[in-house]
Amino acid sequence: MRKKRMRRSRFSVNAKAITQRKRSGKQIHLFLCIVSLLFVLVCYQNMSETGNAPAMKQIGTYFMEETSVNAWKNCMLIMVTEEKEHLLSPVSYILGKLEAFYPICGFSETLTEYDTQIESDLANGLLTENTKKQEADLEKDAKAEEKQKKKKKSKKKEKEELKSAQASGKAVDISREKLNDFDYLLQNFYQVDRTTTVDSSQLNAEALLGKSMKLKDGNEDVQILIYHTHSQEGYADSVPGDASTSVVQVGEYLTTLLKENYGLQVMHHTGEYDVEDRDNAYSYSGPALEQILAENPSIEVVIDLHRDGVADTTHLVSEVNGKQTAQIMFFNGLSRTTANGEIPYLANPYLADNLAFSFQMKLAAEEYYPGFTRPNYLKGYRYNLHYCPKSLLVEVGAQTNTLEEAMNAMEPLADILHKVLTQ
Repeated sequence: MRKKRMRRSRFSVNAKAITQRKRSGKQIHLFLCIVSLLFVLVCYQNMSETGNAPAMKQIGTYFMEETSVNAWKNCMLIMVTEEKEHLLSPVSYILGKLEAFYPICGFSETLTEYDTQIESDLANGLLTENTKKQEADLEKDAKAEEKQKKKKKSKKKEKEELKSAQASGKAVDISREKLNDFDYLLQNFYQVDRTTTVDSSQLNAEALLGKSMKLKDGNEDVQILIYHTHSQEGYADSVPGDASTSVVQVGEYLTTLLKENYGLQVMHHTGEYDVEDRDNAYSYSGPALEQILAENPSIEVVIDLHRDGVADTTHLVSEVNGKQTAQIMFFNGLSRTTANGEIPYLANPYLADNLAFSFQMKLAAEEYYPGFTRPNYLKGYRYNLHYCPKSLLVEVGAQTNTLEEAMNAMEPLADILHKVLTQ
């Protein structure tokens, strides 16, 4: 009987201890749940103040799916299995697991407090700066390469132009591309009198070169007329009143060269229209010119040969084929003045043809005889250039040139006429 009581007593004590332990375990479990919940809320509160907290919906969803107790169980199981692999302090490990497990953004006791946007802006700024620098370097390299290519191309083009010039007998081969630049054309080929104006619609190299000045083939009748509105113009050594020492003699020599050297049919008209009244010479020569053209419809080219007047200290001379040669100048009237605009009573239906003829002559002179011609002169009136499309007014030297220098000028002029009119 005594043994049975003792056994019951031991069993009763053991059951009581077990019940107590279970009660303590539940209390610990509850305590841990409360601590976890409080911990989460504190974390959320702290992160709300920094603006990094997750949405309430996210937290609500989390608690609906899994309770804090199960979370801790899972967490503890993971900690137990991985503890052996990591030599971290329990506190650091638990905080790390909490940070990874709970939907809390970047919580840790080692969290550095600084504005990450500044770092992002700095990184972006450096990236942008580096990108711009790289782009600038690439652009610089591309420009340098393009410049080098242009330089090589320019040298190659110069060599080609030189070869082309040598093959064609030219001294210089002027780039047609440059001529398409109105400013270049105006500055290098023309002088515009203050009485008139001109624009790119009239001085367009492509249009000027596009007009054919070629003479008709097989024409055995008169093709070219040479005359002198100012027949009394002479040179430094001319004898007044002696046509054989004036510009008329220069015209006679040009006629001979064109006939004998180039086989062209030329008429030299020696009528005098400026003996008594020089100022109205164009009015007097006009009717005579009309009559000659009416009687000789085969005439395609009309050349009015003059001598210019310059300051006594100016000597218009160049060297051509080893000879002292008077410089020449092609002259155009635009039938337009700066003050009054277009002049209706001086209309010229052949103005575009006149300009094309003088430009082609000037260009040929520059390529075959550089320095022989002065810039083409543009003035405001008409100067009887309206009677024929291929009309040319030529100033041969000036009063300071000798007759010999003027005569020498007819040799390159005849050659240029031949090139423009027949080749």
